[in-house]
Amino acid sequence: MTAPIRYFDLVREMNNPYNHRLRLVESAKQRGIKSTAQLFATTIPTVRKWLRRFQQRGLSGLQELSRARHQQPQKTSPALEAQLIELRKTLPTFGARRLIREFDLPISHGAMERIWRQHGLMPKRRRKYQRKQDLAHIKARWAVFQQISADTKDLDDIPHYWEQAQRFGLPIVQYTARDVRSGLLFWSFAQKRSAAASAVFASRIQQHLDRYGVSLRDLVWQTDNGGEFKGDFPKALGDSQHVRIPPAAHTFQSDVETVHRLEEDEFFDLESFSGRGDFLAKTHTYQPYFNLARPNSHKEFQTPWQIIERLTPRSPLHLCLLPPVFLDYYLNDQGGYDVPRSCCTTHDKVLK
Repeated sequence: MTAPIRYFDLVREMNNPYNHRLRLVESAKQRGIKSTAQLFATTIPTVRKWLRRFQQRGLSGLQELSRARHQQPQKTSPALEAQLIELRKTLPTFGARRLIREFDLPISHGAMERIWRQHGLMPKRRRKYQRKQDLAHIKARWAVFQQISADTKDLDDIPHYWEQAQRFGLPIVQYTARDVRSGLLFWSFAQKRSAAASAVFASRIQQHLDRYGVSLRDLVWQTDNGGEFKGDFPKALGDSQHVRIPPAAHTFQSDVETVHRLEEDEFFDLESFSGRGDFLAKTHTYQPYFNLARPNSHKEFQTPWQIIERLTPRSPLHLCLLPPVFLDYYLNDQGGYDVPRSCCTTHDKVLK
């Protein structure tokens, strides 16, 4: 049996260790501090530190604190300041920490950056649209079904839809999942947010993808930190991985947030419904339209199906055709859920 990777070695290699610390804290609450320290190959004080920060500040306490000095007891000497300016001009691509490490400089990285900024040697931050373009360029190299972003959307703040929802008992929460690479969309609906409903939603998608040959072991589900994505939800993912975004990191979910805006403009603000069956029938029309016929301007004006065909040519068309359902139908009186072997066997009954 191979020894577990040490906590500090693993964190040092991570771009964002937030989810790893979250798992550590959840383990400490369930198993205890000593058992968690052994499981994560770290020390008891480390587990206590992150558990204490979580208890004091919640999820935000699991992010790194700045190591910069709060005060400057001594002003940097003119000779050292001149050396730092010359180093910046000579090695403009080297960061402050690297220069301090390689030249053994007696200064903090925050003080060094402040001096550079005062002399106009710090580049301007890239604008939000430029960062989004960079992120889109990175995602364009991902594989199909490498990551699914999932979220929920309140429908009771859409005036055109809300009046109809009250008249016909239409659902007021939308559950959305979207493959990041292709933009493929999966929909379902419920009367409220719950981990049980999210688990039904994820289970149907997992069964659907597995049926058509998608490797679930290579799939990552990304969600926010809402209660509907805890409890039953991670269990429903089976072999797939679940990661949660850091607090206030809204851009992490940009793919699914963008589609929420599009759906509101193109569907909920336009369609009129005569009842629950008519609502479900029209969602069955819009979702295939989105997946098969609607070009996406952020993906080189291609549809999700065109991207899937290009990247995985032997994929079946049925991959795009998982129908939306009312998730409440699958929930039992005990608050649990049950997903049938065939996701479409109860379709006719749901429409009634």
